[in-house]
Amino acid sequence: MIKRLLFLTVLFQFLVCFPQTEEIDSLLLDLAYQKQDTSKVNTSIKLINALLNEGDYKRAFQFVEQTQDLAQSLEYYKGIANAYYYRAIIYNNKNDYYNALDSFNKAKRNFELSGDVIGLAKVNNQIGILEINKGNYQSGLKLSLTAIDIFESNNLSMDLSEAYENLGKAYLNTGQNEKSLEFYLKAHEIQTELGQTNKIKQTNQVIADLYSQRKEFRKSIEYYEATLKILNDSTDLRIREQILPKLGSEYLQFNDWERASTYLLQALRLNRRTNNTEGLVLTLNGLARLNLNRGNWRLADSQAEEAYSLFDSSSEIYLKLENYNLQKEIDSTRGNFEQAYLWQSRYFQLKQNLEAEQKKQATKTTLAEDQPIQIEEYPTEFGDKKNDIDPNSLKRQRLYMYILGAALLIACTLLIVSFIKGSKHQKETVVLERDLKSIKKTNEELKISIEELEEKNTVKDRLFSIVSHDLKDSISSIKAFIDLLREDSLTREEFYDLIPELSENANNAALLLFNLLNWSKSQLQNLESKPELFNIQDIFRDKLQLIQQRVEDKRIAIIDESQRDFAYADKSMIEIVIQNLLTNAVKFSRVGDIITISNRDKDGKALIIVEDTGVGISEENLSKLFQKNSFTTIGTKNEKGTGLGLTICKELVELNNGKIWVESIQNVGTKFFVELPKSKPEISS
Repeated sequence: MIKRLLFLTVLFQFLVCFPQTEEIDSLLLDLAYQKQDTSKVNTSIKLINALLNEGDYKRAFQFVEQTQDLAQSLEYYKGIANAYYYRAIIYNNKNDYYNALDSFNKAKRNFELSGDVIGLAKVNNQIGILEINKGNYQSGLKLSLTAIDIFESNNLSMDLSEAYENLGKAYLNTGQNEKSLEFYLKAHEIQTELGQTNKIKQTNQVIADLYSQRKEFRKSIEYYEATLKILNDSTDLRIREQILPKLGSEYLQFNDWERASTYLLQALRLNRRTNNTEGLVLTLNGLARLNLNRGNWRLADSQAEEAYSLFDSSSEIYLKLENYNLQKEIDSTRGNFEQAYLWQSRYFQLKQNLEAEQKKQATKTTLAEDQPIQIEEYPTEFGDKKNDIDPNSLKRQRLYMYILGAALLIACTLLIVSFIKGSKHQKETVVLERDLKSIKKTNEELKISIEELEEKNTVKDRLFSIVSHDLKDSISSIKAFIDLLREDSLTREEFYDLIPELSENANNAALLLFNLLNWSKSQLQNLESKPELFNIQDIFRDKLQLIQQRVEDKRIAIIDESQRDFAYADKSMIEIVIQNLLTNAVKFSRVGDIITISNRDKDGKALIIVEDTGVGISEENLSKLFQKNSFTTIGTKNEKGTGLGLTICKELVELNNGKIWVESIQNVGTKFFVELPKSKPEISS
């Protein structure tokens, strides 16, 4: 009687404090007047399920605790199994994977004891979902597939909906798109029957994407537009951000410019407002394609360039591929064949990387198919304790003892043999020590020779690295011209127009090679500087010509504040230093940034400054500059480097009795300083 009063009190509090549905109200009332038997356990299970459907996990967990205690006291295995099952569902909702898996395994054990086949299928499906969400797609597939037949034969729509959806997800992530589409379509059918609107939104989007990959664009449009109709304007912005640009791009496949433009412009306004980078890149690519097809290549170029400027390390590869292809077509239309060639090279390089990664992933998937998942079984809290001691375990323990005893016997034997041989070894040791001293002396001499050889080899490696670093752009440009000419991609008039630029690139390459050969000569002579007086302003003007093309490509403004002043150093070495600093400034500047060059007198020494308003350097990377270990980062337009430039600069400046340092603020800019003597240092007596 007291227990019933306490339960009614708790029930009253629930009724007063929480809004109820008719089903939950009815179950609570039934529960209040039922005896402490299996019927009450079954009613509690229904109540827990109803609470979970309402999203009330806190109250559901309270009834799970009570239900589990009652079921265990009655040794009602089906009730215990269901209590553990719903406990696992609640843990999974909290992302508590360990406790969820533990409870699912305990539920499985008790479903087996009760002979509940449907319960076992539900557990296998839920563990499969856990594995799929963890990325273990093959394991998850096997478990969920074992549950499908049971769900289908018993017409369990809710469970089938979840199982089909997760099988579709697993097949999609293992590259089996045909199977994925099959199960997503099955999931969509059941979700429609059950009126699961939120699930339909996600499923429609995946189905549309899969049809788009198959180039069945009418089908993809059908599912994209069906999704738009059921979206909530305030809560489904993220889905709308992705669907609008995709839908606009699908209509481009049919040259339906009007509808494509309508959807893409809606996507542009929405993604700019929500600052969604991925959606914005997708939209700008689509608009660039639209304007290119309409012949408005200037606007297409602007939109493709903006999309390119938004790329970061996390950007989707397919977005980059589309952008590179667009930029290639735009530059070809404008007659900028050299730039078109570079975009095409980037496109094929990225595509090769993608195909290699897909091949690697496919290999992993194939290997994983033969690895069945091992589901750990946990004993129930009320199970039979007669089998606590496993006979097989005792046999293994005895075997371990025999092996340990044999190992000890062998060890003792070895110790005795070692002791007997000890005296003989002692005499041999004296002779060995004498020989070792002689060998040590020889080794020291060899070490000195090896260090000299390594130093010469390092000089060679540095030389080749510099040649690659400084000549790469000029040679690549010349090669691009030759390739275009060989493929008959240029008319005679276009070729004549490009001859001055080709000549300039050849001259630049020759000048660079001359400087590098001079420097390599000094390297092979153990880095001896040959100082002379030279005008700093002349070097600046010569080196600005070498970066002119890249400056124009990025629309960078150059402010030349250099003045006629002299430094006393090896001119060839300082030319290499200034070339590296200017190249780096261009590399890490964005479209529209400013590079300022200047020099002035500082305490009787020449101070050279190269400043940019580019992306800057993080505090973490500042400490890595000028180190002997190569360190490099990708430029704002994916320019690569050897990572040796600044290391070489530091070495060359210090060989000329100078100093080099840097000041930088991330996203604000970078300023490099080089301090050199202005006259020959006085030699103290």
